[in-house]
Amino acid sequence: MLMKQQSAAETQCLSDSAPTITVGIGNSVFTNLAGTLSEIRKLKGVLGYILRSKTAAIIDLTQREVVVEYAMLSSQIHDCSRIVAPQFNLADVESSLVEGKTLKVLCMDIGENRISVFMDKTCAHAWIVKRILL
Repeated sequence: MLMKQQSAAETQCLSDSAPTITVGIGNSVFTNLAGTLSEIRKLKGVLGYILRSKTAAIIDLTQREVVVEYAMLSSQIHDCSRIVAPQFNLADVESSLVEGKTLKVLCMDIGENRISVFMDKTCAHAWIVKRILL
């Protein structure tokens, strides 16, 4: 589902491919990351991604029923990374990887943009990190 938000109360549904909420004008880094993530999304084992900035968000997940849970998980991982970093004398945390029994989540901050890539636990995440940073 692609939605562009033109005002706080006005939203239109434009497509069913990827849920997208856009507010205000986009930035070139966000646009480039969106293209890169749509390529990564096609890889075997990648379940989807969430890309968001201060003014826009793109959510592309295989299972639509888990969008809210994955969005909450993604937000909590980003927030916890920032809280834990000073406790280990780390500067800014650029990426975090959380592995569960069957799921792996890669979270990255690129400027004002936050990325979360959801994948099977067996999926190789190192290549994904390199591809995003190119």
